[in-house]
Amino acid sequence: MRHPARLGIALTVVLATAGCSATAAGGAGNNGSAADGRPPARASARAVSVTSCGRRVSVPAPPQRAVALDQTSTETLLELGLQDRMAGTANLKTKIPARYEAAYAGIPVIAPKIATPEQLRAATPDFVVAGSADLYTHDRAGTREELAALKVPTFVSAVDCPQQNPPGRTPFELLFSDYEDLGRLFGAEERAGRLAADQRAAVARAAQTATKVPQGADRPTVVYLYSVFNGMPYVAGRSGLPSEMSRIVGARNAFDDVAEDWPEVSWEEVAERDPDFIVIGDLSERGRPGDSAAEKRAALAGHPVVSKLAAVRDDKILEVPGVELDPSVRSVHALELLAAGMKDLGYVR
Repeated sequence: MRHPARLGIALTVVLATAGCSATAAGGAGNNGSAADGRPPARASARAVSVTSCGRRVSVPAPPQRAVALDQTSTETLLELGLQDRMAGTANLKTKIPARYEAAYAGIPVIAPKIATPEQLRAATPDFVVAGSADLYTHDRAGTREELAALKVPTFVSAVDCPQQNPPGRTPFELLFSDYEDLGRLFGAEERAGRLAADQRAAVARAAQTATKVPQGADRPTVVYLYSVFNGMPYVAGRSGLPSEMSRIVGARNAFDDVAEDWPEVSWEEVAERDPDFIVIGDLSERGRPGDSAAEKRAALAGHPVVSKLAAVRDDKILEVPGVELDPSVRSVHALELLAAGMKDLGYVR
């Protein structure tokens, strides 16, 4: 950015103008229906504050030109019916689900991958949402401090900020708190509350599986194979959402002793854990070598040691969309697939 001071002044003026005109018109951007066919969320002006990843986030009125920096945030805002108040999206990794296509089609894509400071500022946002804190760096969208200096509030998913959250809250509860906080900020409390309630009910249904699964030494163990890169497996560690999914359905993540989301391990380590079953994350749409479920199955079957595991030999393998193994509005679907798959594999009494 060659002239940050002048650009900051210009952005503030544009945002003030855009915010007034959008409020007067009842919204900005496209006017398509929400994903479920209901009209986009509308809200009356009122000041709201929430805490997001250790920072107080305040808006004088519901945002009218929000930018989502990643697919997770984009789909959350679409699920809340906020497409008419989105000035841009970025960093789409997989296809948008069919239920969001019409709403998504009217939103500008400011960057096909990670947005730069210039791309974000050109969209003249009055609010920015991200699923992970690492999208707010000086050479990406800009730091939260830099954007605050431009009077642009920023929001980060609570799931990515465990140290700033009350102890004992599960990843799913943190995800649901995102819906509720965004609902308050955008004046879409009813839709947000309904979404959180529906997904809490889905988690409760999946938890019924645990009451019918052997526990103690007989509790089934699982390895989540997320990616195979340069021939090496990436699996779910203790801090990733799959560990919580396992707990909910009564299984145990075999790599719970590794304090990472998706650590790289060796095939020999996978063999040593000798899981009762394996969950493959299908990332076919991402298109990198080793991403598809078929390639991962081939890697398991082709390894001289792993191929001898009972889980591989007896095809005790479940496939779920890989994108759903990271926290998002889609994650309860993967949880439901996991619970159903455990029944199919015979782990549920």
